[in-house]
Amino acid sequence: MASLRHIRKRISSVKNTEQITRAMKMVAASRFRKAQDAVLAARPYAREMQASLRRVARNKDVSDHPLLARREPQREDLWVLTSDRGMCGSFNSNVLRGVEHYILDQYEAKREVRVHTMGRKAYRYFTKEKIEIFENIEDMLATPNFRRALELTEDLAERFCKGEVDRVTLVFNEFRSAIQQQVVFRTLLPIDPPEGLCDDREQIDYIYEPTNTGLLDKLVRTYLANQLFIVVLESVASEHGARMTAMESATTNAVEMIDRLTLQYNKARQSAITTELMEIVSGAEALKG
Repeated sequence: MASLRHIRKRISSVKNTEQITRAMKMVAASRFRKAQDAVLAARPYAREMQASLRRVARNKDVSDHPLLARREPQREDLWVLTSDRGMCGSFNSNVLRGVEHYILDQYEAKREVRVHTMGRKAYRYFTKEKIEIFENIEDMLATPNFRRALELTEDLAERFCKGEVDRVTLVFNEFRSAIQQQVVFRTLLPIDPPEGLCDDREQIDYIYEPTNTGLLDKLVRTYLANQLFIVVLESVASEHGARMTAMESATTNAVEMIDRLTLQYNKARQSAITTELMEIVSGAEALKG
C-alpha cells in the first residue's frame, strides 16, 4: 500500500489540477457566451443577405456570373479551421482526422488539394506530417473581423475567376450547442445558385440603380465574405464550447479522484494506527510475561 506521505502528495497535486481546470472552465464559459451571442446575432443577417441575393437574382440570369461557374474540381483549396490552443477535447482531432480521409480520397481520384490553415493546431499538425501548407492565417480566430474576411474572399474570388482553383472548401466544426459540434465540409466557391423565394416579396418589382448586374456582383461578393465570417464565428463558438465541456469533465474527474484518494488515505492511516496499537499491546503483553 502506498505510504501516507505519497498519498498526501497525490491529493495535493490533484487539488491543484482541479483548481486549474475549474478556472479554465470559468474562462471558457465566459468566452463561450460571447461567441455564442455573436453566432446567433450573425445568423439572421446571413439569412437576409441570402434573401436579398435571391430577389436580385430573380430578375437577372446569374448562370454567367464567374463566381457561380462550375468546373470539374481538379484543383481545390482546402481551408482547415482549428483552434490556436489545446485543452478542448476532440475538437481539433475530429477535424484533422476528417481532413486526412478527404485528402486521401482526392488523391486517389487524382485531384490536387492545396491545404490552407486557420489555427495553430492545424498548422503544427500538417507541418509535422510534412504536408505542404500554401497559406496560414493566424489573426482570424483570435479576433473575428468581417473586413478581414472580405479581404480574404476577394483574393479567393480573384483566383477562382482566373481559373487558378476550381473549388474552395472550408472544413470546420459547426456550432450546434455547448456540448455538440459537427465537422462540416462546406463549399465556399463556386457559390450555389440562389433559389427562388417563397414569400410575398418575390412579387415586388424593384428599380435598380445603376443596374441589377452591378448590384448582383456586389451582393455576391458580400455574401461570400459573410459566409466565411459565419464559418469563423461557428468555429470559435464550437471551440469555446468544447473547451468548457472538456474542463468541466476534467474538474469532475479531479473531484472524484480526490474523494478516492482521501478514502485511500483514511484507510491507510487507520491501518497504520491499528498496527501501532497492536504493537503496543503486544509489547505490553510481553512485559507482563
